[in-house]
Amino acid sequence: MAGRQHLYVPGPTNIPTAIMNAMHVDMEDHRSPVFPKLFKPLLTDLKKIFRTETGHAFIFPATGTAGWEIALTNTLNPGDKVLIYRFGQFSHLWAEMAKRLGFDVIIIERPWGEGIPVDDLQNRLREDRNHEIKAVLATHNETATGVTSDIGAVRTAMDAARHPAMLFVDGVSSIASLDFRMDEWGIDGAISGSQKGFMLPAGAALVAFSEKALKACETSTSRRYFLDLRDQLASNKDGYTPYTPSIPMLYGLRKSLDLLLEEGLENVYARHHRLAEGTRRAIAAWGLKLCAQPGFESDTVSAVMVPEDKDARDVISTAFNKYNISLGGGLSEVAGKVFRIGHMGDLNDVSLLGVIAGVEMALLDNGFAIQPGSGVAAAIEYYRTTA
Repeated sequence: MAGRQHLYVPGPTNIPTAIMNAMHVDMEDHRSPVFPKLFKPLLTDLKKIFRTETGHAFIFPATGTAGWEIALTNTLNPGDKVLIYRFGQFSHLWAEMAKRLGFDVIIIERPWGEGIPVDDLQNRLREDRNHEIKAVLATHNETATGVTSDIGAVRTAMDAARHPAMLFVDGVSSIASLDFRMDEWGIDGAISGSQKGFMLPAGAALVAFSEKALKACETSTSRRYFLDLRDQLASNKDGYTPYTPSIPMLYGLRKSLDLLLEEGLENVYARHHRLAEGTRRAIAAWGLKLCAQPGFESDTVSAVMVPEDKDARDVISTAFNKYNISLGGGLSEVAGKVFRIGHMGDLNDVSLLGVIAGVEMALLDNGFAIQPGSGVAAAIEYYRTTA
C-alpha cells in the first residue's frame, strides 16, 4: 500500500525524524573517558522530566515491566505486604509480578473504567495500624482502559492516614506526556519506559527513586542482580553503567530530552490534553462512549466502547487492512469490547484528524450507525477554535 503506515497504538509511539537521525551513530567504547560526557547529563536531565530535585534517575537496558521489578526487589523483603488496586490489564500484571516475586499482595478489585479510589485507600491505610503495608503500587495511567488516576490525591490520602508506606507509581504511559510531579507528590519510585512519551524504541527502563527508597535498598533482602540499583549507583557516580548500554538508545534519549525540554513540560502536557479532547469530541459525535468513567479520562489513550452487538476487533482489523492504521486492541476483560486510540508522543492536531477520519471509515464499513464526517467535524471545530 502506498503511503506510510499510521501508528496510533498507545505505545510504541511514533519516533520523530530528529530522534531517528540522532540514533544513527557509529558504535563507541562505553568505557572510554569521554562516555561520561554523554551519560551524566542524561541522568541530570531525566530528573527534570520526572520533576525531582532530590531523587535519583536511572537508565536500564530493559522495559517498563523491568521497572516494576526494580522497585519491588530493591526496596522490599520477601513476604512484605504491598497494596494495589486492580482496574486494568497493567495493574493486573504488576500485581501478578509482585505475587510471583514472593510478596504478600493485597489486591483491591475495582471496575475496569475507574481508577484509584483515594477515600478507600485512606481508610485502608488507617486500618493498618501496625503499618504492615510497606508499599502502595499505583498505576498512574492504565493503558488498557484509558484511565488516569490522581496521584497527588493518592499522596494526600497516604499523608492523611499518617502511613509510612512507600509510594511506587507506574508512569509508563504518563511520564513525559501527562502532568507528573515526583517530589511534590512524594513518589518513592517512578517507573517509565522509552517507547511512549519519550518517543523512542522500546528497550529502556527510565526510572527514578527517592532517597527513602534508596535507603530501603541498603537493607532489602530480595534477590536481584541485573536490576540492582546498588550496582547502578556505584557506576553512575563516575558516569558509567554496570553493564553494556545501548549506545544508539542513549543518543536517541539525548535528542528526546532536548525536544521535550525545548517544548517545555507544561506545553507538552497542554498539547496532549488538546489532542485527547479533540479525540473525545469525535467519539461523542459518533455516539460512542469511553471505557473510562467521567473524571478518569486519559490524555494519552482513549479506549472506545463499542455496542454489544459489535466486535471492536472488526474495527481494528478493517482499520489495519483497509486503511493502514494500527489501533490498540482490548485486553483481557475488555477484549472485543474496546478499541484504543493512542494520542501521545510526536503528534499534532492534523495527526489526530487523520486517525479520526480513518476510524470513522472503519466504523462505517462495519455497520456502525454514525453520520459520515461527524467525528472529523467535531474534532476540527475543537482544534480550530482552541489553537
